Formats: sequence, C-alpha cells, structure tokens
Amino acid sequence: MKPEKIRLVFQQIQSVHFVGICGTAMASVAAAMQQKGFHVTGSDQNVYPPMSTFLAERKIDVVAGFAERNLAHKPDLVVIGNAISRGNPEAEVVLEKKLRYCSLPELLKEFFIRGKRSLVVCGTHGKTTTTALLAWVFEHNGLKPSFLIGGIPHNFGEGARFTDSEWFIIEGDEYDTAFFDKRSKFVHYLPEVAIINNLEFDHADIFENLAAIQTSFKRLINLIPRNGQLLANGDDPNLAPLLNVTHCPVKRFGLGEDNAVRALNMRLGPTASEFEIPSCKFHINLVGELNVRNALAVVACAKHCGLKNSQIQSAFDTFKGIRRRMEVRGISGGITIVDDFGHHPTAIRETLRALRIKYPSNRIWAVFEPRSNTTRRNVFQQELVSAFADANAVVISQVARLEQLPPAERLDPARLMQDLQSAGKASDYLADADAIVAHIQKGAQGGDIVCVFSNGGFGDIHAKLLRSLGG
Repeated sequence: MKPEKIRLVFQQIQSVHFVGICGTAMASVAAAMQQKGFHVTGSDQNVYPPMSTFLAERKIDVVAGFAERNLAHKPDLVVIGNAISRGNPEAEVVLEKKLRYCSLPELLKEFFIRGKRSLVVCGTHGKTTTTALLAWVFEHNGLKPSFLIGGIPHNFGEGARFTDSEWFIIEGDEYDTAFFDKRSKFVHYLPEVAIINNLEFDHADIFENLAAIQTSFKRLINLIPRNGQLLANGDDPNLAPLLNVTHCPVKRFGLGEDNAVRALNMRLGPTASEFEIPSCKFHINLVGELNVRNALAVVACAKHCGLKNSQIQSAFDTFKGIRRRMEVRGISGGITIVDDFGHHPTAIRETLRALRIKYPSNRIWAVFEPRSNTTRRNVFQQELVSAFADANAVVISQVARLEQLPPAERLDPARLMQDLQSAGKASDYLADADAIVAHIQKGAQGGDIVCVFSNGGFGDIHAKLLRSLGG
C-alpha cells in the first residue's frame, strides 16, 4: 500500500487498543495519541510502576491480563507490542476477526515520522539518556521537537510527544519489531541522522551472535540518505567494520585521537562531568565516562543540525536526567536507595563505576534481578563477575522464568556466587524481593548505597527497602 493510502487509512481511525501497553514506548505513544484525540485503551500482563502510574495519571483504561473480551469494543486499530507472541488471546482474535493491526514502529513511521527530519539514536548502551538529552537540547532552544524516548525524562514528564516541528528525535531499538516482523525496530524510523553509541552482543533470544547484530545495524546504516549523516563511536571495535560506507557522510566521535569529534581533558566529578572540544568546554550534570560519551554524541548531532556550542551548554545546564537511570528513589535510615535499569554487564559496570565516583568512600550494594532474555542465559556468566567490581556486596535474585530455558542455556547462580566470592566479593543468591529486603535490613548500615538493577518491577523492592530501613 502506498504511503498516501496508508495515511488515509490512519485518518479514519478514532479508537486504538495497545496490546502490551505498559512497555515504556507503548505507554508513551498511547498517552500521546490520547492527547491527540484518539480513544485509547490497552492491556498488559505485567502492570507496574512507573508506566502503570504514568497511564493512570492520564486516565487511560488499562486491563491487567490479556483476553478476547478486551477487544469486544472492536477498536479501529490494534497496536501489537513486540513482546506479544502467537497464542496471546488478543493477537489470536485480531488475526481471526481480521481486525486492522500494526506494530508500534509501523505506526510511528507512517503516522508520525514520514515528512519529518528524523534523528535516530541507537546502540547497545546509553540510548535513552542520549535521546533524552538531545531532545532537551532542541526543546530548550525553542525547536519543540517530536520525540519518542524509552524512558521518562524528568524535563518532559513523558516519553513521547508529537508536535508540528520538522524535527523527530527517537530512540532506535535494535530489538525485533513484532512477531510478524522480525526486523529491528529502528529500520522503520526513516533516519536522516543516525547516532550509534556502541555495539555489543545483547538480546540473545533473537540474535544468534554479534555478527547478527552487526548485520541489523548495517541495515539501519543503509537507510541513511546521501544528505544525511552517520555519527558513530569511533572507539568501538565492533562498530569499525560497519563504517566504511560511501552512500552517506560518516563522522566519528569519541575519546581517541582518530575521532572527528573528540572529547579532550575529561574530568569526572561526584555530581558532574566536564570535557572539551577544540572550540568549547562542556559541563554536564551527569556522572561517569559513559555519560560523557552520551553527551559528546549529542554535541556532534546538535552541531550538525545547526545549533551553537552555547545553545548546547545552556541546555546541558538544565537537564534533569531520567527515571530509572541511576535515580535516587529515597534515603531511609541513612541508606540511599538507587534505581537503575541496567540489565547488561557493561551497563551494570558503568553505573557502578559512576556510583563509585559519586560515593567514593561509601559501601555500595548491588542488587541485580536477572530478568532480561540475555541475562537469564549463561552468555554473560563470566562477564557478570567483573561487572560488579565496584560493588562491596552483591545480591542476585532468583533468575526470572528460569523454567522456560533448557538447563544448558541457563545462568548458573551457584557458579556466579562462587566466582564473586573467589574474587573477594560478599555475595548472596536470594529468592525474591522480600528475602532481599530482609537481608539488606539486617546487614546495611547508615551511609550505605543500595543500587537495584532491574528492567522490571522487581516486586516493588525500592518501596519495600525504604519502608523497612526506616523502621
């Protein structure tokens, strides 16, 4: 179907149902569509904060659990999330009744992105922070961009917004699009500029190896037009083989001397970081080297799009960060509870390094829920040991949905505990959030930092810790 006909179809839509609405991107788009006048409903198996709160605040009807009756009102369009598979009762009734359906990336491409100047932020790590920071640079300077971010930036209070601006800034996820479209989401996003922060093996449930992920990123690069720009981490050896292209301009950024946009004189402080490029010194209220790299990518992209150094720094001064990215949830009994979305060894390592810079003399607890489709497997069995190097004590929860994996593929918690203890690290493997809370309540002392790593709700562990430690 031609784009014009597709857009005509979308113009006839008044009601939209989101299957899997509590994903960060799905919830954000659902809220933005309701704001545009659509009647929005949704359903999800796991309804938990912050997205459940986010949707409730916007009075969007969300049903806990999937069922055919959730589609009894026959919505004009059903958006099927990428976590939904065949056998889901709502997916089955959509196919059976031949209801109009699409993936979230398809909806975005045809209804929101086409005709815009699309800036797509990709990479294994730092996508959400970089996208949020780039969107804020544009917003702070009056450009009012549309955006879609896989988290909730404090500056915006929502992860998606659609405006009449020519700019669309979007987090480009390499995960697959839907059960009926196994391509990476970012191939739908019509990139004029693509930022690739880094590239590592992840998503072991859909990618066989690193080469398969590199192939997916090649497909994205092949979509950048000749008047566009590829901005890539020039320090990443996994990216290097992908950058020898001639169909679009390529600019490398990083810390190494071969980068066209290079961070010099980097200074990492407990509350902020600084770096220089030849024409300017930048200061960002974020901690750690990874955030310097994220900010450098934003500088490169914003300057390409015509913004000045002073405009970029002015936005950096007022950037407030993102929920669930090294976010302090509270202090109770003198113990600070930190929430972080990290679910890859590199992300965990970099967050703990940043926390060590921020709290150089405090005892740091790392509490990790192996919940992602990669960390439940043994592909990072050894990498997880070194990821916790900057923690004083490590607590690993029961591996989520372990019974769904063949024994040979599972993460081995006993071996992980043994390896951590051999490395001199106090470590424990506990069943659930309640057991972990009791353990920390017994062992934590005033001044300790407890960082919880999870990409899910984790049994509301943050609130439970704050309540128990204050007693």
